[in-house]
Amino acid sequence: MFCLRTLREMKLLRYFNHENIISILDIQRPRNYESFNEVYLIQELMETDMHRVIRTQDLSDDHCQYFIYQTLRALKAMHSANVLHRDLKPSNLLLNANCDLKVCDFGLARSAASTDDNSGFMTEYVATRWYRAPEIMLTFKEYTKAIDVWSVGCILAEMLSGKPLFPGKDYHHQLTLILDVLGTPTMEDYYGIKSRRAREYIRSLPFKKKIPFKALFPKSNDLALDLLEKLLAFNPTKRISVEEALRHPYLEPYHDPEDEPTAPPIPEGFFDFDKNKDALSKEQLKVLIYEEIMR
Repeated sequence: MFCLRTLREMKLLRYFNHENIISILDIQRPRNYESFNEVYLIQELMETDMHRVIRTQDLSDDHCQYFIYQTLRALKAMHSANVLHRDLKPSNLLLNANCDLKVCDFGLARSAASTDDNSGFMTEYVATRWYRAPEIMLTFKEYTKAIDVWSVGCILAEMLSGKPLFPGKDYHHQLTLILDVLGTPTMEDYYGIKSRRAREYIRSLPFKKKIPFKALFPKSNDLALDLLEKLLAFNPTKRISVEEALRHPYLEPYHDPEDEPTAPPIPEGFFDFDKNKDALSKEQLKVLIYEEIMR
């Protein structure tokens, strides 16, 4: 798994050239294949990350706006390239003293344009449960770019309050916490859940009334809470898109459509190593990583 993550990380960070995505400045090349057993990436210095910042200080509304704007700006580039990050969380948002933000850790990323009906999607899905969209646990008909949008919503909520919104201890507890806030799904949202077992579990729970975000975040900007509401829609088809989020009034001070670049869709075959991962030996993966470093 580590070899796969390393290969994904190198390929994607080289592919993107974006102010809000961490870049690879250089890769230390091994003398030869025989001596190759470690990978050293040289990247920009970022002094801290969002997780540490949230734990040590309260964020102003201006900071919340700017950090979420930069996160969405990076996500726009990823999604335009048909890439799902799949592991957005505060510790994967790097920060420097100028409040510049860069998204890192693409080890779980994958193509959003996959035609394999999401089989194997969860095989390596070890992302932190607290930021995981409900459709991943409830097996909706498909997983889309909306899973990253949900994670951004969880991060915004954490910025506003200084603590995680859904700190689930396990699968069931995670769902319970989400439904405690969002309330019992509507019938339309309920039937959007593909798994019969998941539907039965939802039906077995007592009816829960939605808690207004204003009650949870009484001191927060009303526009921030309106955006949060749209980012954390239970049904992924009703969740706001990255482009829509960037146009939201809360981010109006920073939104500039002329300076929110997209990226070209990843070429066909880019993730072939992922499709064939079960057939690849460790040695074959090592060869692929070596070739990526040396190109």
